[in-house]
Amino acid sequence: MHEGDTPRCKVLVPSGVLGAGCNDEAFQRGVALAPDCLAIDGGSTDSGPHYLGTGTSKMTRQATKHDLRQMMLARDRLGVPLLVGSCGTCGTDSGVDWMAGIAREIAREEGLIARLALVYSEVSADDLLPLLGAGKIDPLDPALPLTRERLLECDHIVGLLGYEPLADAIAKGADIILSGRTTDTAVLSAVPLMRGFPAGASWHAAKTAECGGLCTVHTRMGGVMLSIDADGFDIEPLHAANQCTPYTVSAHLLYENSDPFRLREPGVLLDASDARYDAVDERTVRVTGSRAEKMPYTVKLEGSGAAGYRTMVFSAIADPKLLARFDEWLGNLDAFLRAGIARVLGLEEGDYGIEFRPYGKDAVNKTPAATPPHEVGLMTLVWAPTQELATEIAKYCNPYILHFPLNLDDPLPSFAFPFSPAEVELGRHYEFKLNHVVRIDRPDELARTHFETIGETAHG
Repeated sequence: MHEGDTPRCKVLVPSGVLGAGCNDEAFQRGVALAPDCLAIDGGSTDSGPHYLGTGTSKMTRQATKHDLRQMMLARDRLGVPLLVGSCGTCGTDSGVDWMAGIAREIAREEGLIARLALVYSEVSADDLLPLLGAGKIDPLDPALPLTRERLLECDHIVGLLGYEPLADAIAKGADIILSGRTTDTAVLSAVPLMRGFPAGASWHAAKTAECGGLCTVHTRMGGVMLSIDADGFDIEPLHAANQCTPYTVSAHLLYENSDPFRLREPGVLLDASDARYDAVDERTVRVTGSRAEKMPYTVKLEGSGAAGYRTMVFSAIADPKLLARFDEWLGNLDAFLRAGIARVLGLEEGDYGIEFRPYGKDAVNKTPAATPPHEVGLMTLVWAPTQELATEIAKYCNPYILHFPLNLDDPLPSFAFPFSPAEVELGRHYEFKLNHVVRIDRPDELARTHFETIGETAHG
């Protein structure tokens, strides 16, 4: 797209994740600015290994459908590509298929016809074993070198794609691209990069906008518009009452990134050490001076697998005497329960796990409090190979979590359970198994793309 004599590529980013919602007033203002594409991230590993382990979405289907409908209708009016990365939260094949089903529904309901590209990025352990044997998979700190056994423990493995498979789908005529796991920035940078705009500006703009309005002053007022050109990029909020400032824009390079100037992406290293952030007006920031250099092409691997079952018990403690010596009390309780589990249930350490999380006393903030807490919510998590055994252990713990004295000859105190029964079965427990990168020869080596036309039946 051109504004005057300056070639630009505009990317509308409604929010940080599909399903989080974008104020309709702000969204329609963005559509009126004539973007060259609409792009959004559809997932994350922020909510833990369960979603990747099960191949299910964190977001509700209705919220996801609401946002996708908003974007599909706008895409149809504008005639530009729509890209969604990391579909279904974790980017598994099932996540892509789940999102595709929603897109087909919307097309039928709204009478839309579109060329759909499904870009899959899930890989099997069997596919990765030859690469592991060839020494092409390396750990990311603090992970250990990958073993065959560890790889085979994964229920689902995804590779974080770069922009190239998405751009290729657009080049082959796709209107809507629903992708498996991608880097957060790849889905936003794909169209500018495929159109030849500078890699430094394109990747930096994508990094800035990956979380939608998080780089603005009022983070809940909708997303942002990127405008990339040959010398840099402009970024402004979609909502007319919102603002971007040099501070809010520059600070975002630190989001989920330990280096304030450099960001590694598949095949490229963004270097923003010489970037300038200038206020164009009270709403818009211009960024120049970003560079990018080519690197060996690597793709991050994320894998999750089952690790037994968990049952949780939650109790509330407000005994001043006990809270004044809480660490001592909790240590006594831990030792007492482990001894009893061995004696009564016949279980040894390693046959099960038990963890205490005292909310109100170092569960989140590990800095010791200067004064005793007013109250503590004690979460007791039990792990075991089966759900039945995890619950059996939790039930053994129940009376002691409710009545355990500071000293053995003290009168029994009384705590509180917030519900009955006190034991809550959490089901199968998952853990991340992989935090590694694989060196590949082609950007699409881990990608598979399927094309289809949706909405045809709506027109008979």
